[in-house]
Amino acid sequence: MKKNNLNKIVIGSIAILPLFMEMSCKKDFLDITPKTQLAQADAFATPARVESQVNSVYNGLKSGQFLGGRYQIYMDIRGEEFINNLSNGVTGLDTWRFNVNSNTNEVVNLWSAAYTAINRANLLIDGLVANPNSVSADLAKQYTAEAKFCRALAYFELIQLYAKPFLADNGASPAVPLRLKGELTAENNDLKRSTVAEIYTQILKDLNEAEADLPLTAIPTRAHRNAAIALKTRVYLAQGNYAQVVTEANKIVSAAAPFTAATGNINTLEAKISAVFEGSYVGSEAILSLPMTDLSAPGTQNQLAYYYNVAAGGGNEEYYFNTAANGIYSNPALSGATSLDARKGFVGISKTKFFLTKFKKPSPYTDYVPVIRYAEVLLNLAEASVRTGDVVRATALLNAVRHRSDPAYTFSAAETSTPATLLITISTEKRLELLGEGFRSFDITRLNLPFPAKGAAPAVESTSPAYIWPISSGEIQNNKSL
Repeated sequence: MKKNNLNKIVIGSIAILPLFMEMSCKKDFLDITPKTQLAQADAFATPARVESQVNSVYNGLKSGQFLGGRYQIYMDIRGEEFINNLSNGVTGLDTWRFNVNSNTNEVVNLWSAAYTAINRANLLIDGLVANPNSVSADLAKQYTAEAKFCRALAYFELIQLYAKPFLADNGASPAVPLRLKGELTAENNDLKRSTVAEIYTQILKDLNEAEADLPLTAIPTRAHRNAAIALKTRVYLAQGNYAQVVTEANKIVSAAAPFTAATGNINTLEAKISAVFEGSYVGSEAILSLPMTDLSAPGTQNQLAYYYNVAAGGGNEEYYFNTAANGIYSNPALSGATSLDARKGFVGISKTKFFLTKFKKPSPYTDYVPVIRYAEVLLNLAEASVRTGDVVRATALLNAVRHRSDPAYTFSAAETSTPATLLITISTEKRLELLGEGFRSFDITRLNLPFPAKGAAPAVESTSPAYIWPISSGEIQNNKSL
């Protein structure tokens, strides 16, 4: 498939095709205009075809170049937890060492994948408005809500890499073009960048509207009410709006332990952390996961297990743990000889190096990709509780996450005696709990902190041009309004 302008022209056409045709990316297929137009005209002709457009939106999110693997990998290897092992430019070397430019593969490919997902959501929303009798009114509301949720998620993740953090200047910096209409041609390519604040406003608008119309319960491979609420805790955390994090989290977190959601999907922590990473997990802790199968896998060199797992487990050992003092592996919970923490079981050894074995399924690497877990919501709420003055509840939430993996552990006074130390301890717990799930870069940049040095990769200050990714060269070439 051609990149740049061809991607711009056909991005919507791919999105409206039936699900069974999505995997095709042959140039001759894309160039057959009558077939593309026929698919466009018929895309909302029957309920089954409409449902295929809904599936297409989720398939855009789960692209291996986006939330199916690469996004989480980039967000973690920019941080200090991992060391590059193979010096392979195809598997994130430039991202790890903060040496990307507008033409770097990951910059171009992730931008394209994210906007493909966004465009598919936009086409679904537009198509449901234009074809009001294609499905029932209730189903149309649900599908529209799912599309808005997916669009919000895609934009939120996109600006974590391509825009300055909200707290850097209260969202005044330029971010990315805010595309809210489905595109089938290059006619509307030219669009200026919206500010960070404008993107966040749209994300929250989409999530608030989605919350009202999403189903209360659903298998967590599809959006549901609690997923919209949980994502809002992440969004408000990024904005530093801690009171609103508490407000949203309170909708799905009980006042006291054992913490659980009282309505919608009855989300709660699994009794054993190992259960969450058994491959195709959709239990109570999963709020949103992206499913993978043998026939719908992330694709070559995109997979979490490929990057992190030991060779004996089917991985390619692309990144191993940073064992220096600033890496999370140095925490006694993972490396202590006497540690009883169950998360220590996610550490594998190969040739004297230590690797993350959380993702276990070998080729074609079909581990479901966790996007939102209940453990994250509890830790988001714990941080926000400290920052809004409720250290008692924050400590209880922290203990809930730690005691799931190590019931006998007691935090010391030095770890919890003041709000400042408690915040550090919660941050450390998040690094332990969500390791390899794509959160480290987010938790650094949202607070406008510097990236620590690791191995041969330098430290990067928040004022450095390398702190965020540049706009993709494909967008620069085709969008004259940038």
